[in-house]
Amino acid sequence: MDPGAPVSIRVTTDKDTGVAVVTLNRPARLNAIDVAMADELRAAWRQLRYDDTTRSIVLTGTGTRAFTTGLDRDTTVPQPNSPFMQDDPLLTVGPKANDLWKPVIAAVEGMACGGAFYLLGECEFIVAGAGAVFFDPHTTYGMVSAYESILLAHRMPYGEAARLMLMGTRERLSAERAYAVGLVSELTEVGGALSAATACATTLASYPATAVQGTVRALWSAKEATRLMAFSHAPHLITLGNLPPEQQAKLFAARSTDGPRIR
Repeated sequence: MDPGAPVSIRVTTDKDTGVAVVTLNRPARLNAIDVAMADELRAAWRQLRYDDTTRSIVLTGTGTRAFTTGLDRDTTVPQPNSPFMQDDPLLTVGPKANDLWKPVIAAVEGMACGGAFYLLGECEFIVAGAGAVFFDPHTTYGMVSAYESILLAHRMPYGEAARLMLMGTRERLSAERAYAVGLVSELTEVGGALSAATACATTLASYPATAVQGTVRALWSAKEATRLMAFSHAPHLITLGNLPPEQQAKLFAARSTDGPRIR
């Protein structure tokens, strides 16, 4: 990363508690992930692997408008001219994709949508403020929700995951409903997610690190085989199902101005 480039994530560590907080820090863009932020996230997870003073981590976003809205729509990702080779800039932005087995707790305020699920799907659990909402716009704009759907199908009942991913921008899952179906493990007042998540992370950091990390690895391995098999199909589903970019852009330009249903 260019030393003079603006930093789009912040990493703060507390050596006394053993907790690090990773903050997505592009509030003017609703903390959307561009190529630079994706690179910074990968670097942060890999650095935290080697920091033995950090024993647990909280992942959050700046402000209460959004945790993250996924890939920044202004980001251009060059692709090979082949249906068999596809570069997904978000596929390796999560902690597990970077071989980090310290517990990561998400603190969500505001919107979490689309590519947010690459991150949330690799956290141990989610704490959300009362104003949080979850949705996936892919289908609305002619795109296959593949990796996001696979990750969420391992985190919540199938029918709830299917409705969330298929209904696109017409519906948003409220924090209360997300808590009721198990996607969210704790519900707080607006603005309270970070404090509650940090309290949980502090508890985890106080336990023997190898016991905690081994448990994280065991939990992840419980569904790893099916997830890897599903991931192997994702590139082909995306290639076959996505509309051409110009048609996606037309759908986005013609998007409805009616407010979504919150359930």
